[in-house]
Amino acid sequence: MKKVYAICMALVILTSASFTGCEAVKNTNKAQRGAAIGAAGGAILGGIIGNNAGKGGNGALGAVLGGVIGGVAGGVIGNQMDKQAREIDTALPGAEVVRVGEGIKLVLGENAVRFDFNKSTLTTQARANLDKLVSVFKEYPDTNIVVYGYTDNKGSVEYNLKLSQERANSVKNYLISKGLVASRFTTTGMGIADPIESNDTDAGRSKNRRVEFAITANEKMIKEAEGK
Repeated sequence: MKKVYAICMALVILTSASFTGCEAVKNTNKAQRGAAIGAAGGAILGGIIGNNAGKGGNGALGAVLGGVIGGVAGGVIGNQMDKQAREIDTALPGAEVVRVGEGIKLVLGENAVRFDFNKSTLTTQARANLDKLVSVFKEYPDTNIVVYGYTDNKGSVEYNLKLSQERANSVKNYLISKGLVASRFTTTGMGIADPIESNDTDAGRSKNRRVEFAITANEKMIKEAEGK
């Protein structure tokens, strides 16, 4: 499981007057770590999203995950997201799960969510893999989920944009049919945008045909974390 942790960096940068290195991090409590990470969230997140962009974009997803709540509340939310990320990884080992700031980036390639050629209908395999995520999403109801659909570059830009939107909608509708609340979901078709591999090879195009999730705290989770 790929996770992005910058605890040491955040604490060293923000609390250099008190902490002189990673060894000092061990002596802090969760509230202190959460506050430090939250305060440094903007800088850390900028680096994370920049690295992702270097691999092929993810600008839209980065914008969603780029919101920083910060402080102790951000640390509380981060801890909950850590748990959810671990459970997603356990439920669906083939997925790419990345903790970004106070949210989760989840990438489902064709090995996890496959569509028939030129169609937006979920295959039996895709439905089975999405079923594995349903129980985790139900366990953490206070999150919002944006579903992004992507394609390779074969065909026109306009056609691929439409197809990617239909595929994102198929994923959302299937998850809703399994009992998840519709208001949690937003969908966006990205078409050929933000390739993560070269479209010059079959293997690269296969990886670009994917679905991504941006999982963030909803208003209820934020208020509870803030003690309101």
